[in-house]
Amino acid sequence: MAVIAWLIVLFLGIQCSVGEITVGCLQWDLKGSDVCCKSCHPGNRLVEECGRTPKDLCTPCEPGTYTVHPKKYRCYPCTQCVGAQVLLEACTATTDTKCGCREGLTCGDERCSFCVKTCEKGFEPTVNRDCRKCPNGTFNDKVHQKCKPWSTKCSNPNEQIEFKGDALNDIKCVPVITEKTRGQKDVSSDAQDPIWPLFVIVGMLVLFPVTIIIIMIVAVKNLQKRKKTKKRIHEKIIVNPTDDPRTLIAIECSFHEAQQEQGSTCSSESLDSKDSSEQLIA
Repeated sequence: MAVIAWLIVLFLGIQCSVGEITVGCLQWDLKGSDVCCKSCHPGNRLVEECGRTPKDLCTPCEPGTYTVHPKKYRCYPCTQCVGAQVLLEACTATTDTKCGCREGLTCGDERCSFCVKTCEKGFEPTVNRDCRKCPNGTFNDKVHQKCKPWSTKCSNPNEQIEFKGDALNDIKCVPVITEKTRGQKDVSSDAQDPIWPLFVIVGMLVLFPVTIIIIMIVAVKNLQKRKKTKKRIHEKIIVNPTDDPRTLIAIECSFHEAQQEQGSTCSSESLDSKDSSEQLIA
């Protein structure tokens, strides 16, 4: 009899190992000629603890029910998402329904059995399923969380409080600047100052002589041009002599205008005067 029971156990164990049995008892112990279930397959409920075969000791949960316990006599009804809840995951034989909340609402507990208004940063949820602003001395920098008290001191001993907290933020700390540290910072800042003013000075020293040289070249060219102009006028007077007084006076006026050295002007009256004088002499 014992040999037959062991053969039955061995046969069922081989079947379980290849995955052919997904219902019934998963683990059991021998008690005489019977087997006693220690754990049902996932999604199965216990029918009786001991019996002739492990398969008859557990049965699958009915549709619309589930169980997460390996050894329970009943399955539980699947949760229904109602009201402001929305379905996230459907119920299975091993898991309950997973519900969520509509936009702007948050689950009121871990199971999301109800929905409440979502409290923004700077606010906290209340027992009345509403939101209130963080009381003075507390803050909340996360969505739908309880307000926390401000810190009373900086976490770093080398820091000091610069600003106290508000409904959204904790206190703000900054490093303590001692006289020694401030002096080192000033020296460091001076060492890191840009050197562009030096480039400006060097550029001015280079450009100034160049500018002077250009001005001198232009002045020399203008002087040479004036000399050439005077030379052409002088040659014209000498090369083209004439006995006509009018012509001589006109040439002389032209010479004076080119030179721009006298303020007097030549006109037809001067020519007429010159002509009359010559006639009297004649």
